[in-house]
Amino acid sequence: MDVFGKIILALFIPAILVLLFTRITYNRYVALLLAIALIAASVYAGYTSSPIIYVMDAFSLTVGFWLASKMKK
Repeated sequence: MDVFGKIILALFIPAILVLLFTRITYNRYVALLLAIALIAASVYAGYTSSPIIYVMDAFSLTVGFWLASKMKK
């Protein structure tokens, strides 16, 4: 996959993961930790190559956490 595709995925996938895990666990903090653990595992496995991807992942996690806090219970 090219760098542009990885950047697009890094902008959306972590936020979607936080929202999905929030719906499953009913706790946005646990959901954030699960999403961070999943991204850390992919970084450790070597699926990310550029430092800009880390920044995009962090931004997307923040947006996902914010959106999870705005979801109705």
